[in-house]
Amino acid sequence: MKCLILAAGYATRLYPLTENFPKPLLKVGEKTILDWLVDDIDTAGMIDEYVVISNHKYAPHFTAWAAEKKQKITVVDDGTESNETRLGAVKDIQFAIEQRNLDDAMLVIAGDNVLDFSLTRFMQYAMEKGTSCVMRYYEPSEKKLNKCGVALIDENDLILSLEEKPLNPKSHWATPPFYFYTRQDARLVKTGIEQGCGTDAPGSYIAWLCTQVPVHSMEMPGSRYDIGNLESYRMVQETYRGIIK
Repeated sequence: MKCLILAAGYATRLYPLTENFPKPLLKVGEKTILDWLVDDIDTAGMIDEYVVISNHKYAPHFTAWAAEKKQKITVVDDGTESNETRLGAVKDIQFAIEQRNLDDAMLVIAGDNVLDFSLTRFMQYAMEKGTSCVMRYYEPSEKKLNKCGVALIDENDLILSLEEKPLNPKSHWATPPFYFYTRQDARLVKTGIEQGCGTDAPGSYIAWLCTQVPVHSMEMPGSRYDIGNLESYRMVQETYRGIIK
């Protein structure tokens, strides 16, 4: 299994911290955001390669970070140099698949979130289901639901529909950017793009995929800390205590 880490954004809301430095390599406590994610995922023993998808501006920083890690980590430079020319998450995923000739099941994650629970639970859940999967959490605020992926789920965790940034959310189940693709479904990313799925938000591919094949959703057993601006970064630095579940 491969782990694709989405890290090609420019994090403009975190300037000046990220004006010349990538958000996923900011420190939270004693480790970088990426260290928290990769070190946890690696404990499952399921991943044989981590692929960090970067823009051209920040690629050297990720390459230097990867050189210090024990895991097999490949940095893919998508060639973009500004927020205005970025490819978008789904096109970045397909770019990495083509660049690395990937043909495997994939854990696809955003590189700028930290969790207080182990992602190995999600990986085990996906193995049990045998389908592509996402995670979900209950979000009471409709204003926040307007800015994320929202899933409609049946009693067996099957996704009935998923919509990115809906004006009228169909449920309160928000889907954070952590996904599992089966090998067969990873092969369909190009088809999804060709058939018009959105490409900016990573959940747009899953929104298309769940209209084609069964996709399941695991309720998150803990909390996700999204680092979107300077205020949220300061809050995470003050409150995050690592993986406790």
